[in-house]
Amino acid sequence: MHTDVRKLLVLHGPALESGGILGFLQEHFEVRAAGDLEEALGALRETHFDAVLAETADFLPLERGVVTQHASAVLDTIGDGVCIVGPDGEMVWANRRMWEYPPALLDELRALCVRAYEEFAAAGDSVLSRGRRFSLMPDDSSYYEVICSPVADGQGRLRQVAAVAVNATGQRRQQRKLNAIDRAGRELVSLHREDIARRDAVERLRMLEELIVHCSRDVLKYEHFALLLVEEETNRLNMIMSHGLDEAAWRYELLASVEANGICGYVAATGRSYVCPDATKDPRYLRGLTGARSSLTVPLRLHDRVIGVLNAESRVPAAFNEEDRQFAEIFAHYVALALNILNLLVTERHTTHAQVSGSISVGLSGPVNDVITDLTSLMEDYIGHDDLRRRLSAIVDQAAEIRRSLQKLPESPSTVVLAPSGPKGRSDPVLQGRAVLVAEDEAPMRQTIRDVLVSYGCDVDVASDGAEAIGRIGERRYDLVVSDIKMPKATGYDVFAAVKSRCPETPVILITAFGYDPSHSILRARQEGLSAVLMKPFRAEELLDQCRKALTVA
Repeated sequence: MHTDVRKLLVLHGPALESGGILGFLQEHFEVRAAGDLEEALGALRETHFDAVLAETADFLPLERGVVTQHASAVLDTIGDGVCIVGPDGEMVWANRRMWEYPPALLDELRALCVRAYEEFAAAGDSVLSRGRRFSLMPDDSSYYEVICSPVADGQGRLRQVAAVAVNATGQRRQQRKLNAIDRAGRELVSLHREDIARRDAVERLRMLEELIVHCSRDVLKYEHFALLLVEEETNRLNMIMSHGLDEAAWRYELLASVEANGICGYVAATGRSYVCPDATKDPRYLRGLTGARSSLTVPLRLHDRVIGVLNAESRVPAAFNEEDRQFAEIFAHYVALALNILNLLVTERHTTHAQVSGSISVGLSGPVNDVITDLTSLMEDYIGHDDLRRRLSAIVDQAAEIRRSLQKLPESPSTVVLAPSGPKGRSDPVLQGRAVLVAEDEAPMRQTIRDVLVSYGCDVDVASDGAEAIGRIGERRYDLVVSDIKMPKATGYDVFAAVKSRCPETPVILITAFGYDPSHSILRARQEGLSAVLMKPFRAEELLDQCRKALTVA
């Protein structure tokens, strides 16, 4: 006797009872006797048995009943609604999930099955092996996909319709959001070339900022976010724009580094997105939003290189999930492309100027060389005429300086500032007597700006690099500071920050070559009170106009 069999289900039958078999089994096993097929199936639903004993005549119906019961149990456990509907719309059978659906959906589903039945009946035998796919939206917030299949009897005649209803609301919502992000991204990168070419660095970035804020708020639902870029030379993270974050977020000095540089530094260094479900417990989190409870940070990638990060924050704990991370990464890719387009256009303008300047340099160098040669020969004819020779020698020196400037023109497109019209020394009530600091590392530009301002009555100090300018700001109070963006030892933004720290009301004008601002510090300074931006090369009148405006407002 098999000792593993403990519980035995016996379906009563004449042979089992007359032969005393049931009594024998009860002596050796834990037996449950069932009087009919229905009772036996009920027992199987309630209890696990090690074996089932039935007479031959009862075995096939019992086996079929068990299979049907198992199939029904499987259908009850799956996550989709399954049902069978008759031609009159009566729901003959449905699994547990189907009955959990809203009544409005069940009504629409019955009507849909009746329609499918009529289509199957009209098509005849040709479609009895194929199903139809439908969609149902019982309200504005839900979406279901339905597959209806014909159910035929043993003779192949259409009797009912089987339907599977899948709740695809989440997938539908996800697809709509993905489509919205794609549209927003395409809007970001479809920047009109002519429109951008007319804008300076501040205007281009302001235009991009407006697009990003719009897309982040309306598509990603981010009310509080920041965009930071990596400065290649220093590995610093510079915040170029933020929306809804505290002012303290601008003051962090962060590097693209894994340790001690917050979540943004970690993401910029590793290129891995970071979901912070609880900002109060995450040691990497640095406060950017008062009362923040969670954050999401994703890298900005361009050609497999991390150029910055997009950081979003929320006052709700665990506000960002895996789906949010995926969407943010897609959007960040578009942002990186848009930033690259802007920088490429800047580079194109710089390259075009270099080509034009090179052509000018080549075209004028020959005539200038001829002038120097002729003047040198002429000086030999006037030996003994010392005064004339001195005058000719001075002209030769000036021509040689012009030649040197022409040679530098393609390399340094920012060295020429057109002189102001009119006689020097004219009086200007706004500029007269004003203390001005000019910070510029290129000597010709620095001297030219100084000469222009001095000629209009300004008291001008100069600095050849950022560190020298910051030192002078600490020694003297200035009415106006004019500084280049990119200088050795300290940047124009560092100079700007030093001015605002010591004397917040002092206006600052920043200068950039062709709007080129690789660290995007102009935009940052603009949000903190920058007075104006000048793009090299510029006319002296532009410089004077911006200085007057800045001093008048101040």
